[in-house]
Amino acid sequence: MNKKDAHLPSVAGERNSPELPPAHLCVGNILQTGILQDDVFSWSVPEPDLLPSPAEQEALLAICWEAMEKRGMPHKESFALNGHDCTLTVYPFPDTRPASVVILATDRSRAEECRRQLEGNLSWSMELDAIVTATSDGIWVCDGQGFVTLVNPAAERVNNIVAEDVIGRNMHDLLKEGFIDRSAAVEVVRTGQPVSLLQMRDGRKLTSTGTPVFDANGVLQRVVVSTQDATEVDNLRRDLERQEFLADNYRSKLMELQDQLASDREIIARSPKMLSVLHQALKAGNSEASILLLGESGTGKGILAELIHNHSRRHDKPLLSLNCGAIPETLVEAELFGYEQGAFTGAKAGKPGLLEVADGGTLFLDEVAELPLQTQVKLLKFLDDGRFTRLGATKGKRVDVRVIAATNRDLRAMANEGSFRKDLYYRLNIIPIQIPPLRERKECIPALLNHFLTLYGNKYNSPKRLRGSALDALAAYPYPGNVRQLINICERLVVMTEHQLIDRDDLMNEVTTGRDYISFQSMRETNTTLKQAMGQLEKTLLLEAYEQCHTQQQIAEALDISQASVARKLKQYGIGGKRPGEQPRSARKTDGLLQPRI
Repeated sequence: MNKKDAHLPSVAGERNSPELPPAHLCVGNILQTGILQDDVFSWSVPEPDLLPSPAEQEALLAICWEAMEKRGMPHKESFALNGHDCTLTVYPFPDTRPASVVILATDRSRAEECRRQLEGNLSWSMELDAIVTATSDGIWVCDGQGFVTLVNPAAERVNNIVAEDVIGRNMHDLLKEGFIDRSAAVEVVRTGQPVSLLQMRDGRKLTSTGTPVFDANGVLQRVVVSTQDATEVDNLRRDLERQEFLADNYRSKLMELQDQLASDREIIARSPKMLSVLHQALKAGNSEASILLLGESGTGKGILAELIHNHSRRHDKPLLSLNCGAIPETLVEAELFGYEQGAFTGAKAGKPGLLEVADGGTLFLDEVAELPLQTQVKLLKFLDDGRFTRLGATKGKRVDVRVIAATNRDLRAMANEGSFRKDLYYRLNIIPIQIPPLRERKECIPALLNHFLTLYGNKYNSPKRLRGSALDALAAYPYPGNVRQLINICERLVVMTEHQLIDRDDLMNEVTTGRDYISFQSMRETNTTLKQAMGQLEKTLLLEAYEQCHTQQQIAEALDISQASVARKLKQYGIGGKRPGEQPRSARKTDGLLQPRI
């Protein structure tokens, strides 16, 4: 310490006192002493700028005299010491011999700086403790002589020890007592070099890496040892390999099931319209463009999507389907793009989306018009660049997936109305294929009836055949539910008919009369639109009028429509023909009272 002594002029005369008390002064943050004796005040200070000025010296002496005269308790007061804002703590000792006064001076600015540094160090220490405690690697810390100063919870778990049993002890002693069989810390203390070694403990493999920490003079101060359970890593690797094997196995099973379904679900086409659709589908299968399948519910859009996939270069890869209208809007995005752990409440583990699983194959989006607008934006981005991001993830993925979409709604009208994105509509509508309803391809009905009666006859071991009257009735039925409804009718006939030959009397009333009593529930079950239901109701009314009226004019008058409209609608719905015991139309009278029925 650089000491500097000063002799002050006497102030005793001003106090009129025969004796001056000694005074001890602490200036700054380091304790210093000054002694007032024989009319002289002397002190030592560490820095010249802390030397009191003459006026400050007199003020300090005045504080000492005042404290002695009042014989008071210790107290604090502010004092400017050579430009430094200080707090003086005055301790009077009047009863000592000789009497004395101790003054402790603290520089406020320096004290505040020390307080901030202390708080910062404390915060950093707490943060470091939290990191060390939370890390999954076991951490040991020793001093330069090998004495343990810290063991984190992971090290306790990995080494099967309790921290209190080893902290403060030397690693050499722990080796001798068998707590550990090898020590990286001991090797670091011996060599002063980083060390990595493999340990065996309780049948597990542990890898330890010791790192030396030196001070500015190159003296070893600390040894930090990190320990990992290599057995856990091996187990994780085996679990990952097992999951990959299961994923490959599931993919293989999926392909087998897909091939089996494709063989069971034949496409039957007899009408020119349906043959044209199949030709378009096979031609589209050779391309990589997006396809939009349009048609009423139950027309076979899913089967056509399978046909396209099976005749594409992706036929040996998965074909996955997502019914966009069958799951809640909040889950569509997660199902399509996948999610990471913690992406939302209940997401305890990550899950790949259908796009990710279908990599290399085809994704069929049924009822695509029901996609939420937010999901439409993400789907459009994927169709543009082949990239997507899981929910909760920050890094995107790239996959090779062909998209086939389908809808029974007017997607163009929805795009114009703003309920479906126009840009996504144009991106999906590269190759549109319109599937006609079953009522517009009646040539297919007999073949479909024969196929599904045979299929369900084999399934239930109950072969069935149709009589001519039953076949005529089924062929004339409009099937508002399209092929799906025809399939349900065939299964019902096989299960419920007692005899092998199915007659007209065995058919449901709705088929034989055309009167399909529609309810909201039945519309939902058959995916019937309001337009289809209105058409079905119109046909029912026309059938009843046809049976009760003798001429088209009478029908027109009864329904309050023109005779031309009646003729057109009877032809549209296929109503007419010879009843049992009825004369042919050519033999009917045409005297104006009876008109030929169309």
